[in-house]
Amino acid sequence: MKFYTSPSFSRTLERLEIVRSSLRWTPQLNRAGIQKILRQTNELRQDILLLSGEERYKQKLCERISQQNTPTGQRRQALSDRSFVFEGVFGDNPKLLEVLETLEKAAGTDLPVLVEGESGTGKELLAKVIHANSNRSEKPFISVNCGAIISTLLESELFGHAKGAFTGADKARKGKFEAADSGTIFLDEIGELPPESQVKLLRVLQSGEIQRVGSDEVICVGPRVVAATNRNLYEMMLEGRFREDLYYRLSVISVTLPPLRERRDEIPLLIDYFCAEASKELNRSKVNLSPRLRHFLMSYAYRGNIRELRNIIYRISCLSDDVADLKHLPETIRPTSASTEETKTTVSETSLTLDEVRKAASDAAEKAFLEERLIETKGNVTALSKRLNMNRSYLQTLLKKQGMRAKDFKIRTHEKKKRA
Repeated sequence: MKFYTSPSFSRTLERLEIVRSSLRWTPQLNRAGIQKILRQTNELRQDILLLSGEERYKQKLCERISQQNTPTGQRRQALSDRSFVFEGVFGDNPKLLEVLETLEKAAGTDLPVLVEGESGTGKELLAKVIHANSNRSEKPFISVNCGAIISTLLESELFGHAKGAFTGADKARKGKFEAADSGTIFLDEIGELPPESQVKLLRVLQSGEIQRVGSDEVICVGPRVVAATNRNLYEMMLEGRFREDLYYRLSVISVTLPPLRERRDEIPLLIDYFCAEASKELNRSKVNLSPRLRHFLMSYAYRGNIRELRNIIYRISCLSDDVADLKHLPETIRPTSASTEETKTTVSETSLTLDEVRKAASDAAEKAFLEERLIETKGNVTALSKRLNMNRSYLQTLLKKQGMRAKDFKIRTHEKKKRA
């Protein structure tokens, strides 16, 4: 089975450059060459359609929040009016808006920012928000997970190494600080940094200079530093487990990202977004949630925060058919039979909204319509696009959204003929 890979801007631009190079450096094209270019162009067009659809979807979610006539909705709208780039941050929780308003002011400076919060709350996304709203937005954004690199290699990873600096260093290599020069470097899990590495990082922040491992050459670097941790760095500093001078260097601007259980207004938006994302990634129709499953997802505590919610949505999208229910949840969080009965009795109070019902009905009707027409045309997409007076590429987009493949209907027709 061939799985559909979700497009990205970088991948689409790379493919566009390949097509341009082919046209530029090929002196003449035969029929096979022309067909190859056309196929690549059609694939590019498909990617652009899907990417633009994803951006419109994000924009609609943000607009839905901003248009609410509430103090928080007005605050979010005010940020939007000032051309603030949200980078996919949803919700209008007062604590979250306070963080975004702080970052809006900090983004225009080169001051270091420390982002604290539980694992899975979206700290890296917040670092990208800072980068996107800064005057460095066109420069590199480099992410480093300090907890994922063993201490003996951390200095080489951050500052680079000279040729022959250690066994296996057969050529000189730039470190992350050099790669992020003039841009932003994101130091995730900064609380995992060992003491000896804390000293070296402090020196770089103070002087703006690095030395590659095994070299005496001093290199000037100037990235904007954003650090993040799921630990309490202040307490670690008081206990002597994190350097005081480094803490105050990193926390010139300090914000705490609230956990998802304190931002429940975001949960329905994130559910909708991740359902659409999973549909595209798994190449199948968007899953519909039963009322009691939706009630569970709205009230669950999410120890793993947004990351856990995303994983749950991907799981139920994979395992369910048209409608997902409690049985599709991971066993570790699945309600017991007693709590399931309780959910049944309370679900009517928190059932689907009118908009959600309309959307589910619209998706189901669209799928049924496409299935019927594909059967009539024996899976011929070109014939169907002509019958519907619809662009063929757009029709392919609709089929992918619903997880349908035209060739399946050709096979079905062929099997019927054989049985006959």
